[in-house]
Amino acid sequence: MGCGRVGSTLARSLEDRNHTVSIIDSDPDAFRRLGPAFNGDKVTGYGFEQVVLEKAGIRRADAFAAVSSGDNSNIIAARVARETFGIQQVCARIYDPGRAEVYQRLGITTVATVKWTADQILRRLLPAGAEPDFRDPSGTIRVDQLPVPSVWVGHKTYDFQVQSGSRIAWIDRLGEGMLPTRESVIQEGDLLHLVMREENAAEAYSVINKGPEEH
Repeated sequence: MGCGRVGSTLARSLEDRNHTVSIIDSDPDAFRRLGPAFNGDKVTGYGFEQVVLEKAGIRRADAFAAVSSGDNSNIIAARVARETFGIQQVCARIYDPGRAEVYQRLGITTVATVKWTADQILRRLLPAGAEPDFRDPSGTIRVDQLPVPSVWVGHKTYDFQVQSGSRIAWIDRLGEGMLPTRESVIQEGDLLHLVMREENAAEAYSVINKGPEEH
């Protein structure tokens, strides 16, 4: 539901992955964003109305996304899809981060647009390690991106992990992702994706910034 910039991009992306898509919007002009190559159904109406959802094929749907510009419309539509039609894979875009947390606790997956955008910018403004890319729901585990410090270039990823107490989940190198092995060596320009316990993060970054201990 919603054929704005997010909805139209999402619909085309799903179709590119060989999924069948129906898209709902109250403004028929919005469907122009889909372009002539879009083959899915375009349904004019309000996506929180059962008759409109039925017309869009909700009874044979595997998932439903509510990404209109209105928080109220999105959450009502998401609840109707989940509670009335039994769709398990439901996601709603919510601008108000406080409300997003409430609906998340009700079992509706939400994307808090404002908070997500602010977090992304925050991570690019603050020093490495100040804000993680991800925390698990318990707040125990975090995932960080770290441009490799020059002091570690030429050293084995194994030594980096043992000394820092972190794990390298993968490395972005020359535009490609790679999984490190015991013999992998850190190279200049590498972007490390680190997994560590939240309680150990300060100590891990202290070791990382200090550099390797020579054996």
